[in-house]
Amino acid sequence: MNRGLKIISPMGTGSGAYVIHRLLERHIPGYRVASHHPNWAFMPFALPFVAKIKHNDLIHTVPDYARFFYRKSIPLIISFQNYVLDGFMRPYSSFFQKIHYATDLKMWTKLAIKKAMKITTVSEFTARLVREDMNLSVPIHIIYNGVDTNHFRPNQAKRKHRKEILVLFSGNLTRRKGAQWLPAIARLLDKNIKIFYTQGLRTRKNLSDLPNLQSIGPVRFEDMPNHYRQMDILLMPTVREGLSVAVLEAMACGLPVIASNCSSLPEQIDEDKGGCLCPVGDVNDFAEKINILADSPNLRREMGEYNRSKVEKNFTLDKMVSEYRNLFDEVLNDEA
Repeated sequence: MNRGLKIISPMGTGSGAYVIHRLLERHIPGYRVASHHPNWAFMPFALPFVAKIKHNDLIHTVPDYARFFYRKSIPLIISFQNYVLDGFMRPYSSFFQKIHYATDLKMWTKLAIKKAMKITTVSEFTARLVREDMNLSVPIHIIYNGVDTNHFRPNQAKRKHRKEILVLFSGNLTRRKGAQWLPAIARLLDKNIKIFYTQGLRTRKNLSDLPNLQSIGPVRFEDMPNHYRQMDILLMPTVREGLSVAVLEAMACGLPVIASNCSSLPEQIDEDKGGCLCPVGDVNDFAEKINILADSPNLRREMGEYNRSKVEKNFTLDKMVSEYRNLFDEVLNDEA
């Protein structure tokens, strides 16, 4: 890629998509994330002035507000890091989200698709969902999210000879992430098991005050590897993931994962090899699987090693960056 080229990525902060685009910024010369507070989405027509789109060769962003960044003279690539506009998500959305998803956001997403030169998604599941819900026949490129396996790596020594089992929930405390089920799961766990949860990048609330359910507050991206390495299991009771960055990070750190059997998670977690997949919202099954893993250090170790190997094969940062660079080159060469 020509180092003189300029690629701009207008992105709201506080999401997994933002983390991925910042990784691209660090590893692709000329790539720049133009970050803005997510509250600017309440005034979307002002977003182009916040991002300063002028004098760039390519725009790469998520579809939500890409329509406002579009310029006829600059090719646009949109990447679906997730998709929540379909009917399945209504029970897990607030009143205002339901209206927003069904009206303006759906319209803006359709307009972004029409303007985009290339469309990518982060999983097979998301690609299928976008095609079906948006009635698309155009090609969709699948580029899996990747993690830095040098930054996120196991620390096997710390998990030996410890009676207390530590479970981590990493993400925003939203209904989409399944945070509402954490207290019920915690109440069903054996006495030696404790759940720690982050407050996420966009939420600052706390959950029910239980002795085995504890907040570790907001955590910087740079500090996440240390938290994973202190834990024994990752818990992900989500209802929808484009491709979970938190799951990939935990896998790279050698943790087994107990997650919902939905959306893209079966593409990440191999049942009974890297963890367990539970029916969405089935707190009894989540608790049962945690209790089983908590009682079997050898099984946790084997699953963690399997996950680390799978990440090294399929979900590395280098692989993701290479595939995006190839796509950017293809678009820019077509424009030349």
